[in-house]
Amino acid sequence: MFAVIPGTDVREALEGREKAVVAIVEDAYRVHGVGSTVNPPSYFLRFPDRPDARIIALPASLRGPADGVDGLKWISSFPGNIASGLPRASAVLVLNDPANGYPYACLESSVISAARTAASAALAADVLSADRGRPRTVGFLGTGLIARFVHQYLAGTDWSFDEVNVHDLVPEYASGFTGYLERRNTDKRITVRESPEDVIRNSELVVFATTAAEPHITDPSWFDHHPLVLHVSLRDLSPEVIAASFNIVDDVEHCLKADTSVHLLEKRVRNRYFIAGTLFDVLTHVVTVPAEETVVFSPFGLGVLDLAVGKHVYDETKRAGRLRTVDGFFAELCRHG
Repeated sequence: MFAVIPGTDVREALEGREKAVVAIVEDAYRVHGVGSTVNPPSYFLRFPDRPDARIIALPASLRGPADGVDGLKWISSFPGNIASGLPRASAVLVLNDPANGYPYACLESSVISAARTAASAALAADVLSADRGRPRTVGFLGTGLIARFVHQYLAGTDWSFDEVNVHDLVPEYASGFTGYLERRNTDKRITVRESPEDVIRNSELVVFATTAAEPHITDPSWFDHHPLVLHVSLRDLSPEVIAASFNIVDDVEHCLKADTSVHLLEKRVRNRYFIAGTLFDVLTHVVTVPAEETVVFSPFGLGVLDLAVGKHVYDETKRAGRLRTVDGFFAELCRHG
């Protein structure tokens, strides 16, 4: 049997279940942390004629044959889409049966990808602020789909703020995000700031969700108040800012590639001692987060998180009786005809 799960069913399976999805992501991090996953390096397909675009393959395997899932996320990032009103990213997720290798589902995955990214950010915000106190002000740099999902997952896991600060290079995007925030009506004050510096200096929690290809935040003094930074877009902060911070990643080997901010610092100093540990290390109390330092969480994004959330979507869709199967998808099931 082979099923196709469209975005409408994906959204139905995830809607209003932020706490459950965060718990799924936390469990996947814990499984990954003890070595019960296979998560090879992501493969980047780039185009000489479209240098800002890429399609990324994230193969992964979560747990074993009895209760696990193998699969692949195939996600494109085309920043030029934004100008025409389309989201930057589109994706599919293929789930494979670990017992026989057969793919059994293809899911629309831009929502799954955004949900697992936002759930990871919300989990990190909760875990990394445990000994610091929850921030009361939050700033969003970049106001697209990922920013919206991060806010949704923070609100859905009982975060609220006295002020939300917003900045985007395109004022219309900032205005659209502000409209979303006003409709949610979960925060007391929403302020559109003139510059990234204004957002950072006025926020205890800072969320980077941009399409930046290289660092544009270069002054460590903007972080003198020691905020918690969710560096979701990975390439906003200069090596100087990273070097002045307490750095947590989701996976060391994965983050130190593709010219992420932490990768740029590694290439400069030729070591990785500036990384304090992983989110799993914090979850298991191997690493203690300081109260009086700027803390930066840089999540490269692990394929096992997509598998975990995708498997949940598949199971929920099947349980609800909405699974759409494709008859005859596998035409050759007898070896000798």
